[in-house]
Amino acid sequence: MINVRKANDRGHANHGWLDTYHTFSFAGYVDRDHVQFRSLRVMNEDRVAPGQGFGTHPHNDMEIVTYVLEGALEHKDSMGNGEVLRPGEFQRMTAGTGITHSEFNPSADEPVHLYQIWLFPDRKGHTPSYEQKRFPDEQLSNRLRVVASPDAEDGSLMIHQDAKVFLSKLDAGAVVEHPLDESRHAWLQVLRGKVTLNGQSLATSDGAAVSEERMLKIEADEDAEIMLFDLA
Repeated sequence: MINVRKANDRGHANHGWLDTYHTFSFAGYVDRDHVQFRSLRVMNEDRVAPGQGFGTHPHNDMEIVTYVLEGALEHKDSMGNGEVLRPGEFQRMTAGTGITHSEFNPSADEPVHLYQIWLFPDRKGHTPSYEQKRFPDEQLSNRLRVVASPDAEDGSLMIHQDAKVFLSKLDAGAVVEHPLDESRHAWLQVLRGKVTLNGQSLATSDGAAVSEERMLKIEADEDAEIMLFDLA
């Protein structure tokens, strides 16, 4: 069973400095049919104007993964981390018992385009922590590369949840497959390009919730970049 979440069906808000799309209910966007999918709670696609950003704000008991597609995002938090994320870089932040942070576009003329993803943790009360990592393009080319997992598999980011996150950059015509155990579910997010998932066409910014499918076959109809979540 595959339920497609088309890009234009998502919640949308344009605040001038921030143009944002919400796959699931978030802030002022409430959709009782799209609150979460398994442990996946937030899938926001954001574009932040030059010199603008999110002021210092708190989080707790959430696994937050940020991925930059274009531009740069400056991060500062109450643990003393101060980093700049650039295209192709991931950040993982375990909010745990509580953390404050800010996110800012340091460029004077270039917007930043990013995805911010929240997953519920396996329990409350984890010690806050932070990671930042880039995975070489050759590890992503026409294969599903694990980029986040509960046991930091293959050098991936470590998340406190029974979930794995994969990234792939596909050439037109390339095919990748991913088996799903009977008890597992998946979410596919198309970051760029067009793909076909088990016969379903998906374009840029489309997502798909997958249940009761034992094998996922993803074919690139054009050059594409995808993120796949394997979820309990």
